[in-house]
Amino acid sequence: MPSPTPEEVKGLVAGGQSGLIARLLDSDIYASFRSSWVTMIAAAIVLLCFIGAAFAPWIAPTDPFNPATVFLSDASIPPVWQQGGDPRFIIGTDDQGRDMYSAILYGLRVSLMVGGLGVLLAASIGITLGLLAGYMGGRVDAIIMRVADVQLTFPAILIALLIDGVAQGMFRGMSRETTAIPVLVISIGLSFWVQYARTIRGSTMVEKNKDYVAAARLVGLPTPIIMIRHVLPNVIGPVLVILTINLGLAIITEATLSFLGVGLPPTQPSLGTLISIGNKYLFSGDWWIVAFPGATLAILVLAVNLLGDWLRDALNPKLR
Repeated sequence: MPSPTPEEVKGLVAGGQSGLIARLLDSDIYASFRSSWVTMIAAAIVLLCFIGAAFAPWIAPTDPFNPATVFLSDASIPPVWQQGGDPRFIIGTDDQGRDMYSAILYGLRVSLMVGGLGVLLAASIGITLGLLAGYMGGRVDAIIMRVADVQLTFPAILIALLIDGVAQGMFRGMSRETTAIPVLVISIGLSFWVQYARTIRGSTMVEKNKDYVAAARLVGLPTPIIMIRHVLPNVIGPVLVILTINLGLAIITEATLSFLGVGLPPTQPSLGTLISIGNKYLFSGDWWIVAFPGATLAILVLAVNLLGDWLRDALNPKLR
């Protein structure tokens, strides 16, 4: 039988890709997405936020944290539609003359990066420990679950504050600008792993008693291979929902820590630091310094939570 030509290989690949797209467009999940205008609006908002954050250096009119482009003479200019507004600054400037629109775009970059990395770290820890607890059982399961039970008694903010304090004590010789983002990511990751571990553990305890796992054991596959190649793909579904919902919680946690002064410093903008700065001028009449970053944070978290709720319902076979 002659081997296929390069053109035929490309045709097969393109056909496979188009077939995948066709199956996706014909799936129940896509139909559920198209039937909910609220979900589509939420997805559009989240997509715009990610695009704005990713292309902030090209979209933002100025770099608000570059001293060469910031002038104190432009401080506290109101939005363009108010008396005294300047067309250069659509939604005004802060007390240091930084363009609020540019500052929000740069703040979105940091908030989404910290929240996303924190959630990925939490998922990695939780999935690993959940697989071990559910598959191994016995003493391993008992130890991991007791640690999880203890952590559930403490609020996530308190755990993050504790980790932040310990990290700052350990790295006294390093500046806060250097350690702020890694400390926040670790704090969020160690605060949210329990949900993933408990979910994966329950699903793993069901899956490990099925025939395909017994067959894998009979052929002599090592335990780590069975857990990663066979069990994990069958228990990962609920994690996608938790990831989506926890992204909003992680962004709020970062904003809360930055607002309290133990997160990112003012030299590294995030939505939390912008709200913290603007809160000082709320009652002086400069309402826009805190209103627009606060509204951006609220809209982003609401959109992410709406997507998480839709994904939870779309992946639930009982609701199809």
